[in-house]
Amino acid sequence: MTKEKERCPWCLKDDIYKRYHDEVWGVPEHDDRKLFAKLILDGAQAGLSWYTILIRTESYAKAYHDWDAKKIARYGEGCRSV
Repeated sequence: MTKEKERCPWCLKDDIYKRYHDEVWGVPEHDDRKLFAKLILDGAQAGLSWYTILIRTESYAKAYHDWDAKKIARYGEGCRSV
């Protein structure tokens, strides 16, 4: 019998929350691109539920050129990311 992984109560309602809990939340990150992604996603949460952000993470990654901060830094005035 496989023991269910112990998780915080807030993540039990959905598999996307469980994956986030197990693979991202509370896990130290040292990769610049992944840290940039976390910064953008955390900022996007203002006014939105975290679940909404999690289900749209791929779209955010596309809009932010797969979290390429150097490319985004070269945006000119009037440039759009999508």
